[in-house]
Amino acid sequence: MGGRDRLGAAVVALLLIGTWEAGVRLGNVPPYVLPAPSAVLRSFVHDFPLLLHHAGATLGAFGVGLSLGVAAGVLLAGLSFYVRPVGRALAPFLVGSQMIPVFAVAPLLVLWFGYGILAKAAVAATISFFPIAVNALDGLRSVRPELLEFFQALGAGEGKLLRLVRLPAALPFLLSGLRVGGTLALVGATIGEWVGASRGLGYLMIRANAQLRTDLVFAAILLLTLLGLGFFGSVGLLERALPPRRSRLRTP
Repeated sequence: MGGRDRLGAAVVALLLIGTWEAGVRLGNVPPYVLPAPSAVLRSFVHDFPLLLHHAGATLGAFGVGLSLGVAAGVLLAGLSFYVRPVGRALAPFLVGSQMIPVFAVAPLLVLWFGYGILAKAAVAATISFFPIAVNALDGLRSVRPELLEFFQALGAGEGKLLRLVRLPAALPFLLSGLRVGGTLALVGATIGEWVGASRGLGYLMIRANAQLRTDLVFAAILLLTLLGLGFFGSVGLLERALPPRRSRLRTP
């Protein structure tokens, strides 16, 4: 995103926030229905220690869930690539699994795994592994045939092809899937906390909503948004820091 794009996004954000603030004030909207952005910001600053305390639990579930999602996605991509009949057989179930609403699965996962971190991590893994698997598979398939023929002519077996050609080619695709899957994993961890938890930003939102602390609900949403943007941007920076694909390929 260039400087003009950032400036345009900032202007649009300021216009939306200003319209929101003015609408709440001029319309005398009760704060428990819709708090003004200024009230949300005050809650964010005042309750930041509380938000940070619950964010730690959410990030723990997010980290475990995303790790499981990456492991499952990469394993499934490798299986689909190297064992084509298995990949074709699993494809309908893989796509169909994404049609099931997460809210329908989350209570079952809490029932099976309890109210600890594992249930929230399972929700995060369930919602994040699909884009990781699809992108990793596309990456494995992205190698040019002539490049494979060149390495095979030099005597490289499939093990060396995987290490020297396929994995370097798949890494940018995997990072792209990780950017999407990571943000989804954060949503999944929060959904798991809505269903059953004693800590976490999702739990805090449910408790604050019951207490009519809508400003705190929005403050938790703001923190989740910042965490998601931070992860998305960090993976994007890592992706841009990778050397060009050709420089990562070595002769066997």
